[in-house]
Amino acid sequence: MPETSSPAAPHLLLAALGGTIASTANATGGVAPALSGAEIAAAAGLDQVWPNLQADFTQVAQVSSANVTLEMLFDVVELARTSAADGIVLTQGTDTLEESAFGLWLLNDSGIHIAVTGAMRNPTLPGADGPANVRAAALTALSAQVSHLPSSLVFNDEVHDPRFATKAHATSTAAFSSGPVLGAVGWLSEDDLHLPHAPQSPTSPFRGLPRPSQLSKVALAEVGLGEPPETLDLLAGSGFTGAVIAGAGGGHVPEELVPAVTRLAETMPVVLASRTGSGASLRRTYGYPGGEIGLLETGLIPAGILDARKARIVLTLALSFGFDPAEVFAHFA
Repeated sequence: MPETSSPAAPHLLLAALGGTIASTANATGGVAPALSGAEIAAAAGLDQVWPNLQADFTQVAQVSSANVTLEMLFDVVELARTSAADGIVLTQGTDTLEESAFGLWLLNDSGIHIAVTGAMRNPTLPGADGPANVRAAALTALSAQVSHLPSSLVFNDEVHDPRFATKAHATSTAAFSSGPVLGAVGWLSEDDLHLPHAPQSPTSPFRGLPRPSQLSKVALAEVGLGEPPETLDLLAGSGFTGAVIAGAGGGHVPEELVPAVTRLAETMPVVLASRTGSGASLRRTYGYPGGEIGLLETGLIPAGILDARKARIVLTLALSFGFDPAEVFAHFA
């Protein structure tokens, strides 16, 4: 059902990490993050929705999306834990937006919803989409319909469950998708939030824990046609504490790669995901050498519904907190 905007004056916190939404021209001839959170919000017309809106702004970082880290997400969660806001909008670059939204889904225990958004067109371009995305994210973050959820990814007037959202296009303003089956869980129209497919209150083993003193190093290797064994052999003994293999199809590797996969699994926890980006990794269909049945029998951990990038975040947190990775990934079967 749509939610009509309330005349009450809510309290919004906008936390900014940089990215395209904050980028302006510089001496290189390109653009780079420079605008503050307050400047980003100024163009969103939030006062048209809430004339007496109380808005606070925090610059957590000013970086490109490739430079966003899990440590920054811990900073955002700590900010949320001490905030008096009714909802939080986090702006950042889109290249890693899906990972940040999912990381906050795993970590945010503040009870305050965090709507993550950004922009595909920087503010110097005609039709810049940042202001509309911030407005939609604010409407989502301040809605009672999402108060039970730790985070969402809001983009192009669509609301996505962070567990399934991916960036599916390099430049389109409709860059984010939740796969061919699930789709967005809701959308914005006429400043109303429609959320017909809101997920249930999710569980995460990482919420409510203090920040680990050090984050484990987890490698991500995608398997392609004729992938050489050296790709995986180089990971063993290189200082990694875990690895994620993005296998072809439902989670498969060339037969020639099986000995290298086995050797790697003997040295560290290894998660097997699908490189397709949606669906679930298979468990019991293919029995040929390099198929998922044999790989899982060697000790690999199935990623379940998580794509390889999200599986890397979960494995990193599991190892950093000292949890059994197999038990953690059972939550995503």
